Parts: sequence; structure tokens; C-alpha cells
Amino acid sequence: MAEAMTISKRAYGRMIAIGGVLALSACQTIVPRGPVERPDQRPTTRPQRPAQPQVETNVTGDTTRNRVALLVPLSGSNAGVGQSIANATMLALLDTRTEKVRITNYDTAGGAAAAASRAIAEGAQLILGPLLAEDVRAVAPIARAAGVPVVSFSNDAGVAGNGTYLMGYAPAQSIARVVDYAKGRGITTFAGLVPNGLYGERASTAFLRAVESSGGQVVSLQTYGRTPGGITTAVTRLAAKAPYGAVLVADGGNTAAAAAPQVRRVSGPTTRLLGTELWNSESSIAAKPSLNGAWFASVSNTLYRQYATKYRARFGSGPYRLSSLGYDSVLLTVRIARDWKVGSAFPEGRLRDAGGFAGIDGAFRFGRDGVAERALEVQEIKGGTTVTVSPAPTGF
Repeated sequence: MAEAMTISKRAYGRMIAIGGVLALSACQTIVPRGPVERPDQRPTTRPQRPAQPQVETNVTGDTTRNRVALLVPLSGSNAGVGQSIANATMLALLDTRTEKVRITNYDTAGGAAAAASRAIAEGAQLILGPLLAEDVRAVAPIARAAGVPVVSFSNDAGVAGNGTYLMGYAPAQSIARVVDYAKGRGITTFAGLVPNGLYGERASTAFLRAVESSGGQVVSLQTYGRTPGGITTAVTRLAAKAPYGAVLVADGGNTAAAAAPQVRRVSGPTTRLLGTELWNSESSIAAKPSLNGAWFASVSNTLYRQYATKYRARFGSGPYRLSSLGYDSVLLTVRIARDWKVGSAFPEGRLRDAGGFAGIDGAFRFGRDGVAERALEVQEIKGGTTVTVSPAPTGF
């Protein structure tokens, strides 16, 4: 467990600084393969670090602030992304200058259930995290029994509900958004390439529903295993009913880039490639020539770029893309804390505010299922960069 961080300056207002000004309005995380994600690897010069927040050792003795636990992996294979999330929460505390919230970090690598039990025993009234869906499953019943809500960073909708909320980027939402955009651009026939496994199953369901809802038609949907030649075989099967107006590749950018030339050979050079929210976590996605003209939907990167600059200046390296979830979870907490009496239970009903919340990743609100509904934009890969072709709505 890392000790609690203390920020004691002026009270939180409606505007906070992220380089400029950010308006505050209102796993197993499912990934196809490999580590959770990689951070921005651009070289940087490590600056002299500013003074860090005051560290206190008496965790249970603080009676002046609402106690919040952050559960993330701080050791083990996912320690990089976990530490980046922890850094992001500290940065958010510094930016908001709140006097009402105290966050204590707990390492889930040694057991998420044990970390949750310790956090609750030490007075936590709200849990931010965990990151992995398997850890959420372990934490949820413990938190529920104690009446402590969980705001997780997972994107596995199967673990949401009954006091557990998900801030992760749900693939169903990004698929629905990009399909709707494609249909608005005159595309009526679709095909899909989806990997075997849980992510692929949910992507398939979301794709079929989205195309049906938009009035289009899924002409072919092919699955593949991650074996040599797996996706090539799946693309070959697509040829039987080609051409298509667009083909969804529900996988990471490298897989999509490898499949793109084959897709266009069997379906025609004007066929659009569609991607998912996974593409936004890959900084090199725009540099893949075979994906030129492809569309994908994700959260906006406009404020994230400002945040990443500020993060790099403070910590000497780039953040993981998922770390913005940690920052935004603190913005959400601080906003609710304005009406959260110290020592009382966290007002869980406020998480379901109809107007939603705003942060680095744009507007979001929790639905009845506990999954964050997000305002997404559509980006096009064009000439070595990504261009926003359909901006995200500003609210609900």
C-alpha cells in the first residue's frame, strides 16, 4: 500500500488547470492480446520534479477528508499502467486543489480481494479501480457487503452492476458509433473480422446490433484465431460474398494493418476499414499506410494531449493512454465530494446524475447497467495522421 496523498490549498472551483483550462461539467480488461497497453515512448528530458504532496502515515486518523481507495497493480506485469493511473490521480488532486478528498493507493498484484478488505478496514468509502475484470469480480462482493461503491477501470461489461461501475472504453459503443457514421456516409453493406475469444464475441454481437439498428446489412462475419495465417484465411472466406462497403476489423492496429491490403484485394480498393476503440491506444496507428482512409470511433484526444504534456513535465515520461481514466475518476469524485459529508457513506446515487460528467476523455454518464456511456468522435487515418471527421457531442 502506498501512503495517502494530501492536498491542502484553496477549495475546488468549477474550473481546473490542465496546461490551459479544463471545464468540469457536470480486465481482465478486455483486450485482444498482450499487455494492457504501452505508454507514449517518445524520448523526454527528465525535469526537476516539483514538490510532491505531503505524505501522511496515519491512514485511519484523518477525520477532515473523505477517504477514497485506489486499487491498481503497482507491481507485476501491469505495474506500468497501474503506476501511470496512480500518477494521474495524484495530478488530478493537485489540479483540483481539493481539501475534501484523500486517496490511498493499494497494490492489487498481491491479491485484489485482500487490497479491498484492507482499504475498507482503513475507512475507504469509495473504491477507484481495479483495472482487471478478474480483480473486479474479487473486489465487488467485498465492497458490496460494506456498502462501498466501486468505480472500476475495466471495460468488461459483464462485471458491472450492483454497486460496481465501469469507466473503461466499451467496445460496443465504439462499434455502434463508427457503424452509424459509415451508414450516414452511404455505406449499406458490411462485413466483419473478429478474433476468437471474449472480446471477439462481444464485438460480434455489438456489430450485428449496430448494423441492424442503422438499417444496413452484415453480409459476412468471419472469426479467426491468432495463429499464423489465421486472419488471412478469414479474409479469404470474405471473398465469397464480396464486395462490401466497409469491413470492421475488431482487433488492434497491427492486425488491421496486416489485413487491410488483403481486404481490398477481395472487396475492392474503395472498401472502408473500420476499427474499434483499441486503435486509439496505439500512437503509431496513423503511420500505417495500409490503414489510410480507415475510420474508428473513440474518445477525443484534444484534452488528453494537454494532459499528457503536463504529465510528462511532472513525471519525466509519457503516460499510458488508460491513465486518463484515473484522472477523470478523481474529477468525478471531487465534484460529488462538494456535497459529500466527511465521515458519511459515499452518495452513490450521484453517480447516476442524468447530466453526466466531463473530463479529459469528454462527456460520460453511467447507465442503469453501471457502464459508462461516452460521447465518442470518429477519426479518419489520413496522410500519416488522424483527423476528426465527426466530433463527439459535448454532453447528453
